Amino acid sequence: MLRHAEQLAYSAGVWIEYEAFQEASGSGEKMDGQTSTYDLVERFKRGDTEAFSLVFQKYQRRLAVLVYYKMSTELRGAMEVDDILQEVFLAAARDMKQFTYQSPGSLMGWLSRIADHVIVDAARYQNRGKRRAEEMLRFRSESNPTGPEPADSETPSRVFAREETMQILLRKLDALPAEYREMIVLAKFEGLTTKEISERVGKSRENVALLLHRALKRFRELEATAGSP
Repeated sequence: MLRHAEQLAYSAGVWIEYEAFQEASGSGEKMDGQTSTYDLVERFKRGDTEAFSLVFQKYQRRLAVLVYYKMSTELRGAMEVDDILQEVFLAAARDMKQFTYQSPGSLMGWLSRIADHVIVDAARYQNRGKRRAEEMLRFRSESNPTGPEPADSETPSRVFAREETMQILLRKLDALPAEYREMIVLAKFEGLTTKEISERVGKSRENVALLLHRALKRFRELEATAGSP
């Protein structure tokens, strides 16, 4: 039954939705050996700051959506998602030497855990004022020439706000039942396996696979409705 249920999650056109999420989240780029996550991490550890720019570019949209749903409604009202996103990447740049690549999803898992800590700190200190600028690691600038190089000419903190496609994606996700949205966020953005999701939410792997299948099917229906005249 479990195998059958997991197969359902990738049948009946689900790969169409999967590809849509890959495009929307920025996790579907085709990269050669010189720009694989493992290679980028190792290059950055050796001092290649441009490699961090590529890591940022590769994971920014996917992590932004994950951060959005990790934040409480109250915190989103007090802080921008972009500010949390920037803090996550700055912390990652600072602590990358402590990260050990284990599998294709290990960096996303590590970034997700950093996001958890940043969000907890933000909630704790949101009413105590911002930390002094000199205490924060910054991206490369005239005043900080040795910092990680930004992914583009715009400040990284504006990634979330400027992405119209991301806002469209969020509206579709918000239109889903909470349980369906949770399955999609955990599977497609946080990158958890059905086993990991089942442990996280306290459901069987079979139920997780079926829920994911139904969630993606419902998302596809919303896509079709939005695209119809």
